[in-house]
Amino acid sequence: MKHRGWTTAGVSGVAMLGLLVSGCAQTPLGPTVQVMPGPGKSFEAFTYDQAGCKQFSEATVAGQAQNANNRAIGAAAIGTVLGAGLGAAIGGGHGAAIGAGGGAVAGTGLGMGSSSGQQYGIQQQYDNAYAQCMYSKGNMVPGYGPMMVNAPPPPPPGPDVGLTAAVQQQLIRLGYMHGAADGVAGPQTASAISQYESVSGLPVDGMPSPPLLARLQATP
Repeated sequence: MKHRGWTTAGVSGVAMLGLLVSGCAQTPLGPTVQVMPGPGKSFEAFTYDQAGCKQFSEATVAGQAQNANNRAIGAAAIGTVLGAGLGAAIGGGHGAAIGAGGGAVAGTGLGMGSSSGQQYGIQQQYDNAYAQCMYSKGNMVPGYGPMMVNAPPPPPPGPDVGLTAAVQQQLIRLGYMHGAADGVAGPQTASAISQYESVSGLPVDGMPSPPLLARLQATP
């Protein structure tokens, strides 16, 4: 059938091309998963991690979009051949043209649906690779560990080494402790402090402190 200079097969060919272009799969332009910098990581280091992980993710899905599009084109070609054969059997040469056009559009529709459906899977693989890469570099990824916006407060500082050593020296002088004053508040130091506190009528906690040091220094 002709319409303003266009054959049915020609119109169907244009429709097929439009469907292929609109429904083709593409390599993802970027991740859709949110990732936050790891605790203490600078923004410059975070963007460097991003660039490297995007390259890794692109390599992971490389060629998959092209393969999906090739399969879509193959489906359109098969539809064209089958449609032409059916049309020729029914209506001769003119029927072949109509059948080819209809078959091309039908085949393209099937191929386009398959191609666009695989686009979701390609994006998922890209996101998974990106999330694993960023997490391995110490960044925070949903589902890969706790998402902490603020780092937890640091633990309270232990006894000052100089204070502990001074307390140990006094305990050694008074005979509550033997050995060297190494500044480490270990079990021996805690036991010696507790013994002195008990004998002196002080609250027993076994911990070095400035008031304890002053009391030790005042003990003859």
